[in-house]
Amino acid sequence: MFVLKPLPFAKNALEPYISEKTLEFHYGKHHQTYVDNLNKLIASTEFEGSFLEEIIIKTASQPERVAIFNNAAQVYNHDLFWSCLSAKAEDRNIPEKVLMAINSSFGSLDNFYEQFKTAALGQFGSGWVWLVKGENGLEIIKTTNADNPLAKGLKPLLALDVWEHSYYLDYQNKRVDYIEAVVKNLFNWSFVQTNLS
Repeated sequence: MFVLKPLPFAKNALEPYISEKTLEFHYGKHHQTYVDNLNKLIASTEFEGSFLEEIIIKTASQPERVAIFNNAAQVYNHDLFWSCLSAKAEDRNIPEKVLMAINSSFGSLDNFYEQFKTAALGQFGSGWVWLVKGENGLEIIKTTNADNPLAKGLKPLLALDVWEHSYYLDYQNKRVDYIEAVVKNLFNWSFVQTNLS
């Protein structure tokens, strides 16, 4: 049985960029619902007792298992998203190894930021934007709804949730302001370094 993982920070730690009220709904309601739904859907199935990543990979692109995939992927996506955020100054400093990888793949940190923001703004409707590691180095991809890099054989390093519930209470329809706030002030680069290996 899956449980809602504790946040790696206090609910008010990301203010003023993401409010405690948003986290109460986003984490406490939306994320919890995905966990609860997943547990109901996999009860007495071959997936009961499986790892989250295993469920995602085995149910991806299978229409008859789309409900299981959507809820499993959203649990995973949100778990990762919370790990990608930090208000600690030391986590927002980009380690040399990460910066070298970004420069190699995107030319510069500024280019990375611009490409990431463009992808996030260009995601029509609900979805996610990711920094991933693949065979050819780092790349930015976007996915719709619950889809994620695991289903595409890629390793996620950073995630940005662009579903409206992730920002509407704080930013209303101004997705660009939310993106700017998170990308420049909350990305946890220490987490990226840990996963880059």
